[in-house]
Amino acid sequence: MCGFIGYMYNEQQTKIEEEMTKLCSQTFVIKHRGPDDTGFYTDSHVRFGFTRLSIIDLKGGSQPLSYENERYWIIFNGEIYNHIELRNEMEKQGLTFDTSSDTEVILALYHQNGQEAVKSLRGMFAFVIWDKKHKEIFAARDPFGIKPFFYFEDRKGIFFASEKKSLLLGEKENFFDRKALQHYLTYQFVPEPFTLSEKIKRLEPGNYIQKKAGEPMRVNSYWKPQFLPVHRPFEDKLKDIREVLRDSVSVHMRSDVPVGAFLSSGIDSTSIVAMAKEIHPTLKTFSVGFEMDGYNEADFAAETAEKLGVENHRKMISSEEFVEELPKIIWHMDEPVADPAAVPLYFVAKEASKHVKVVLSGEGADELFGGYNIYREPLSLKWFSYLNPLSKKWLKEMAVRLPNDLKGKNYLIRGCTPIEERYIGNAKMFSEQEKSQLLERYNNRFSYMNVTHPLYNQIRNYHDVTKMQYIDLHTWLPGDILVKADKMTMAHSLELRVPFLDKEVFQAASQLSVDDKTGAGMTKYAFRKAMEGIVPDSVLYRKKLGFPVPIRHWLKDELYDWAYQLIKESKTSAHIRKDYVFKLLEDHRKGNSDHSRKIWTVLMFMLWHQIYIEEKFDIPKITEFKSEERIERLG
Repeated sequence: MCGFIGYMYNEQQTKIEEEMTKLCSQTFVIKHRGPDDTGFYTDSHVRFGFTRLSIIDLKGGSQPLSYENERYWIIFNGEIYNHIELRNEMEKQGLTFDTSSDTEVILALYHQNGQEAVKSLRGMFAFVIWDKKHKEIFAARDPFGIKPFFYFEDRKGIFFASEKKSLLLGEKENFFDRKALQHYLTYQFVPEPFTLSEKIKRLEPGNYIQKKAGEPMRVNSYWKPQFLPVHRPFEDKLKDIREVLRDSVSVHMRSDVPVGAFLSSGIDSTSIVAMAKEIHPTLKTFSVGFEMDGYNEADFAAETAEKLGVENHRKMISSEEFVEELPKIIWHMDEPVADPAAVPLYFVAKEASKHVKVVLSGEGADELFGGYNIYREPLSLKWFSYLNPLSKKWLKEMAVRLPNDLKGKNYLIRGCTPIEERYIGNAKMFSEQEKSQLLERYNNRFSYMNVTHPLYNQIRNYHDVTKMQYIDLHTWLPGDILVKADKMTMAHSLELRVPFLDKEVFQAASQLSVDDKTGAGMTKYAFRKAMEGIVPDSVLYRKKLGFPVPIRHWLKDELYDWAYQLIKESKTSAHIRKDYVFKLLEDHRKGNSDHSRKIWTVLMFMLWHQIYIEEKFDIPKITEFKSEERIERLG
């Protein structure tokens, strides 16, 4: 796991040495992603900077790495889990290798197959390849968006990085994107490809970039998820799930350094740990919790660890250290992400980094196997499908007029609203009407449906449950789940691997029917059945908690003064109407309504604004070259 920064100029550059200070600064500001080594490559067209977290081929895998007599150069963040198999195939075809790293396998595969090479890779990745002969850049991101990729293009060329903060260093023009802010207030994250910086974008999952010097870049898709249910005996499907997940866990444990695992109270992480223990019986696990009833998964995790026979390390978080670390957390995030679960993830990653260099985690299981409770909603609303459109319209109009506190009102409205209008992903903070009251400059052209409408157009024939999965795979998963997973672990130089987000696992999950996923009145039905005998019975059907965080309670008491002061001091009046936010906070404190998630969404934006716009906090940022750092491969 690593970090990179790079750019390719359209015209040849001669003043290489003068730019090294900036390149070094941009590289060292993400040193947390790779503290083991630093490398550089420059020529007349490109500048590459790289920080390495050594996991595979500790001695020979330094980057930037070259291939074919230095025709190709690569900077690569991630892991290719089938690199051994790919190497063996290419060696049979006569190719030779100088290292045992997965990085060189990517280069050899690209030399052999060009852009098609990316389709053979099984893993998580974001990489950039420079072809000196053809003066061309090829860059790609993994199918699920596990690893980040920021970029922008201007008249000078193309610029790319693992973290946005690298691209911001030395940039005088950083225009704020109001459209992205409106989307953030809906989703609690900025949906891809947008960022809050108008010109900086994120390469979307399953996409690649091609650019020749002097020509505009081209962005293309090489993979899109498809759900194609297959009619087969149920037991055969369960067998496939077990076999493919065992294989995925096995290849995800390939490492030249110690591997551990996160362990919560749920079936996802427990399944990973149970299978990983079969390979490494001395596996270490890590859990986190809060000293409050209903918000402590650590005790459940400890019980599970004991039943599985694995070592467990726990971290309990107080409200004081929670607030103290928030500025660092948002700085690492690059963009505001208002998912409170990011905070315990930060702390459990910090604890794990004391013991191991790699951890396995259960992200992605819910999106693939149908694990969110909201996925059962289409089944509960099924009877509305028997009504004609005119009847639904009339019923919805009547329901809207009912008192807000009347039980069943929301049920009627949702039942009469098409899935394309009511479901935008796993989280929905502010409605368009609420945003018009919250924002100083609300624009109704920036509706949240602008994000989901193109996605729904791709899946018109899917069942509503599968449509919801598809939306989450393109919004919630890469925009929230995987952002916090990458940034919170990399903050502590810890590599996180997600065995569920594997092409082979997805293939098995994509063949399940809606009944396989939501049958018997539960979520992840087939997956739970497949894990019988592997996961302890006490975990198999336990209610999903995730990483519960007590912000609902804390914003009334322990965090109230902090929140009030943050709103008061924040210089965001050009964007946010503070009187509206203060009212939300006061109503929440008095117990009139639970506004905790909405308040938290605004607070995280304000904190981000203080860090990246106001530059209020003295978070360590290396802005000039430090001579003791080693610079390699200057060319």
